Amino acid sequence: MDLVIRGGTVVDGTGAPPRRADVGVAGGRIVALPPGDGTAPEVLDAHGAVVAPGFIDVHTHSDAVGLREADGHDLVRAAVRQGVTTEICGNCGSSLFPSLPDRLPALRRQGIGSFGTGAPVAADFAGFAAAYRDRPRANHLASLVGHGTLRAGVLGYQDRPATAAELDAMCALLDSCLAQGAAGLSTGLIYAPGSFGDTAEVTALARVAARHRKPYVTHLRDEMSRVDEALTEAIGIARDAGAPLHVSHHKTAGRYAWGRTETTLPRLDALRANGMDVSCDVYPYDAASTSLAAMLPPWANDGGTDALTARLADPAQRARMRADIDTGVPGWENTVGNGGWDRISVASAPGTPGAEGRTVADLAAGRDPLDVVAELLLADHGQVTIISHSMREDDVRRVIASPLSMIGSDGVPVAGHPHPRWAGTFARVLGRYVRDLAVLPLETAVRKMTGYPAARFGLTDRGVVRTGAHADLVVFDPATVTDRATYAEPLLPPAGVRHVVVAGHPVVRDAAGTAARPGTVLRT
Repeated sequence: MDLVIRGGTVVDGTGAPPRRADVGVAGGRIVALPPGDGTAPEVLDAHGAVVAPGFIDVHTHSDAVGLREADGHDLVRAAVRQGVTTEICGNCGSSLFPSLPDRLPALRRQGIGSFGTGAPVAADFAGFAAAYRDRPRANHLASLVGHGTLRAGVLGYQDRPATAAELDAMCALLDSCLAQGAAGLSTGLIYAPGSFGDTAEVTALARVAARHRKPYVTHLRDEMSRVDEALTEAIGIARDAGAPLHVSHHKTAGRYAWGRTETTLPRLDALRANGMDVSCDVYPYDAASTSLAAMLPPWANDGGTDALTARLADPAQRARMRADIDTGVPGWENTVGNGGWDRISVASAPGTPGAEGRTVADLAAGRDPLDVVAELLLADHGQVTIISHSMREDDVRRVIASPLSMIGSDGVPVAGHPHPRWAGTFARVLGRYVRDLAVLPLETAVRKMTGYPAARFGLTDRGVVRTGAHADLVVFDPATVTDRATYAEPLLPPAGVRHVVVAGHPVVRDAAGTAARPGTVLRT
């Protein structure tokens, strides 16, 4: 054997009770051992600790951070330091692929999602994977195909229905990327340009995912006052397409939706009991994070970032935006109208760093908040990230406890003051919700982070501790593990994570990073 983890208690990712065992590694695969058996050139101490499969973060926006930031940067290392050995990106309709060749320059110039201008968008999944061959990773990366990127890569950023030929082109691109190994189809139906697609368009694409037996993963069209209606749309798409349904970061946000997980979760439970393949993910915080541009009515983003910034510079267009936020627009999730500018704080604004960490209401200080929003977006060509304090703790606990849920950080690794979930999610679940609040038992929580997501996203031989499985492992102290990341210091590493092993190589040893970079882009 190459490595032995000795003296720990194994929580194997299946939901089975903990057991005492040593874990060996040979050729990048696990060898389960009786306690005290086996020798190897390297031994990692796990006395008093839990040995678990490496955590699988099912919901990240980390697609580009490993290509843009230097190896070892805190933004790059935040996930692996808390035991995440696989990240699944391409969520909420935004991925770094695909596109028709003639559309690539526009996507790279205007950006997509939180990736910003100059995003390294590729023509397909193979091109995305190739970009990472030259940038070795500490952990693995899998990716969904983002509907918003797919739409922009075929017909641009326009608010109009796709023609039959354009829809055929989208389906063909999706089919090719799924065949190359992408993990499923994602939508972000509050974000332009994905929000411009109707139910029929998304259903046609979900049918392609179904043919590949891969899930339809959706950020609902509304997670606030119209969450029930949006959930109905998602259920109908999955049912009509024959695709498994996965609801991203399930929440009922904003004062008009607080408490409604008491109805949404039983509804999903009933669907599963009647044979529908449905699941969701959740992060353990009552604040969300997204782009500041998403706080504006949908028409403001018609045409992409260039068109948005032109509108923001026009006082008449600003006045129209202000009026729509005040009164609402049919079919639009109006985050500010459901909460207020005092609940929106700036996470990342490189052009106005002094705004980071402050609410829009505070920055306005007597001025009209929309004028402040316009100035922020104009200073960074539309690329400003915010944190929205929009949820309630009882809803968060309810979703974490649900048998349908798995854990995802929804991490947006951007400079400035990103949401602490990127660095703290998994340690926070283990420390706060398992040990301190007893919301769920340890073996159930580990399964939600490992075996359950591996099965959902087709990550074969991952997410479990058993002989022959891939040697992606984490060793943590259940008595001390906790998140340390805060809104003021969002990248502080967790306490209690002792060792992290990826593909049989320690990438964290005794809570310190190593030089090993064995991670790859995974194909499902």
